[in-house]
Amino acid sequence: MQINQLHPLFMGEIIGLDTRTPLALEAIDCVEQVMAEYAVCVIRDAVLDDDNLIAFARSFGPMELAPPGSKRIAEGLYDISNLTADGEIRPYNPDGPQPVDFERFHTDSPFNSLPTKWSFLLAHVTPPSGADTEFIDTRAVYDDLPQEMKSRIEGLEVDHDMFRALKRTGVEFENEEMRKNFPRMTHPLVRTSSNGRKALYLGWHAIDIVGWEEEDALELLDHLFEFATQNKYIYAHKWRPGDMVIWDNRCTMHSATAFERYKYKRDLRRATINESGPEVSAIEANRKASEPV
Repeated sequence: MQINQLHPLFMGEIIGLDTRTPLALEAIDCVEQVMAEYAVCVIRDAVLDDDNLIAFARSFGPMELAPPGSKRIAEGLYDISNLTADGEIRPYNPDGPQPVDFERFHTDSPFNSLPTKWSFLLAHVTPPSGADTEFIDTRAVYDDLPQEMKSRIEGLEVDHDMFRALKRTGVEFENEEMRKNFPRMTHPLVRTSSNGRKALYLGWHAIDIVGWEEEDALELLDHLFEFATQNKYIYAHKWRPGDMVIWDNRCTMHSATAFERYKYKRDLRRATINESGPEVSAIEANRKASEPV
């Protein structure tokens, strides 16, 4: 395999990896090493149907199963498209949150108590313009923080809550079934990545710091978010059919960008894996985590 770096700080392009056959152990080890170095990678011209995408993802860890009621294609695949079940463009729905409400930097599955490892997003149909996905390596962000700030945030625990985060932006969206699927979860603000570098675990879902007054917590989290989303840290991936982008949720953030979603079709499908544990949905994982020992 050949690796081309697409951004000065991170982002690798993997050339020469054959996705048509099951991966050999040497290939799996190589991809693990490349991901540890670059945090986000794209494999061009990936030849994978839904079953093959799930099998490819399972080569690197247990699947995070999409919970019932979520936007999914199969138990192991999230539907990242603007299409209905019969392949037509989903019509505009004036009720509830709009797509733009979610076009902010985040990490996948902060609602999951299991440690989320990687996401695999495969493009089948892409619009002629727009619909990029922007990525940030939060290891590079952490590296650039002043030492005083690094000392201040070490050991802090942050609450991630999609519904409270939406409410901060003026979006009222109370859906009890979705709240069960996407509960508030607490995670360390600073994590150590797979290659030993420290990283921020951040995103627009992050809305509180355990033990802090809300105003102080939001002030710090907003400051870190603004610092992390400077243009110098952002790589914008311009999709083409057959691209499969893999990113490490433990040390990156990503965000969709706008496109003419009621004019052009976009069909992407995502598999997500955990570091360890059984293959269960977030609902089941959270239920087991809350059971008395």
